[in-house]
Amino acid sequence: MTDRLLLIAAGGTGGHMFPAQALAEAMLARGWRVKLSTDPRGARYTQGFPAAVKIEVTDSATFARGGILGRIAVPFRIAGGALTATFRMGRDRPAVVVGFGGYPAIPAMVAAWVRRVPRLIHEQNGVLGRVNRLFAPRVHKVACSIWPTDLPAGVEGIATGNPVRGAVRDRAGAPYVPPGDQPLSVLVIGGSQGARILSDVVPPAILSLPAPLRNRLRLSQQVREEDVARVTAAYDGAGISADLRTFFDDIPARMAEAQLVISRAGASSVADIAAIGRPSILIPYAAAASDHQTANARGLVGAGAAVAIPERDLTPETLATAIRGVLDDPARAAAMAEAARSIGKPDATERLAALVEDLALGR
Repeated sequence: MTDRLLLIAAGGTGGHMFPAQALAEAMLARGWRVKLSTDPRGARYTQGFPAAVKIEVTDSATFARGGILGRIAVPFRIAGGALTATFRMGRDRPAVVVGFGGYPAIPAMVAAWVRRVPRLIHEQNGVLGRVNRLFAPRVHKVACSIWPTDLPAGVEGIATGNPVRGAVRDRAGAPYVPPGDQPLSVLVIGGSQGARILSDVVPPAILSLPAPLRNRLRLSQQVREEDVARVTAAYDGAGISADLRTFFDDIPARMAEAQLVISRAGASSVADIAAIGRPSILIPYAAAASDHQTANARGLVGAGAAVAIPERDLTPETLATAIRGVLDDPARAAAMAEAARSIGKPDATERLAALVEDLALGR
């Protein structure tokens, strides 16, 4: 056992928080103490973290939300959060600080730089986010999920893959049941709180499928709260079995049972799909910074494990064609599942944990 402390700085979305959770689980298993520094928004994603992780909520802010007065206040809120984090770090000094990006990570990363604590950032996407790009030249190691990752000049990255949670690792490589005459499970996920475009396009695409295929579908779909009623009505009117929720806390289990996954190309979703090994249709988020979701999708698409449909080309017709291309071809579906599994990195969590321990030892 050890009394070494790891401070994880993350927040904003599940894309930052899920790999942070995975690292927390691994470091606790290695005998470390773990704290998470996040802001009130990030704290909403901490339900899955082990109870042993101490959650420290620190003020932060982003320029992407709020009016003029709110944006004027952003630097002051971040500075206040950094002061709080620096004070806390003086009372309980971590051996290593790991940042996963997002504005909530800024206070702890600034404090680690001020206190000269060994520090590392992990980038989930194929292009560095704004916060990670800011800190990349100011940390000791940069771990990357997608390889190669677009890095600032002079910064070297280390390919680790994207850490996946224990619930995903438990299902890594789960046997795939190709589509046949049985009921077919389709999982539709659009980010941590669904995606409006999927609520608009997926139902008419499903309804346009031939009846023999459509009637065998068992859908699990993430939708925004404001879209639940209309999407429910669409499926109920066609007699389609659908489980609609704003958030699934059992995505690994649902993914393991699925014959097909329809998803945004967020880093955590792509990592989960590859680790478990499932055919997928990916719709990269067009407004993502630096088009990083398209970069995220390239590995699965290039391996023949996924079909990518750019948002500009996404219609009920193009999606229905892609769905039939998988579910009407069992051999292709099985090959896609195997291709996804072949590029998965279920050991990414352990790779990142090893980097943390190396950094603590000065390596």
